[in-house]
Amino acid sequence: MSAPEAGALRVQRLDPRATVPQRAHPGDAGLDLCALDAGTLGPGERGMVATGLAIALPPGHAGLVTPRSGLASRHGITLVNTPGLIDEGYRGELRVLLLNTDRTEPFTWAAGDRIAQLVLVAVATPPVLEADTLGDTARGAGGFGSTGA
Repeated sequence: MSAPEAGALRVQRLDPRATVPQRAHPGDAGLDLCALDAGTLGPGERGMVATGLAIALPPGHAGLVTPRSGLASRHGITLVNTPGLIDEGYRGELRVLLLNTDRTEPFTWAAGDRIAQLVLVAVATPPVLEADTLGDTARGAGGFGSTGA
């Protein structure tokens, strides 16, 4: 095997049935993550769904696992911890924490169905410095609702 391309997302199938992530359209930010096995979530239930994949992120990047808008709008499916954060050094299986927010209908998926998206983002990791003061800004300590919206 040749040396990996610098900056590439390396993907390892932990199970031969796993689907390698891909973009639905050129230029899409998200790579589709697919379920390894079929399953069902009842109304209000949550569950961990295996992808059968492990990844090696490019240096200086993190992975964000995000919901698919189509599943959210048609079935009320979201992620419990959206976005799910994958740190650069993680090498375990990617799993997706699905949540069925529908109050009456179960959600069923088949093996190979797209269940989430993986978005890679560059991450700044500056040193952390403790300070006695932070300096003033026009906003100050104003938080939720402080701009009137």
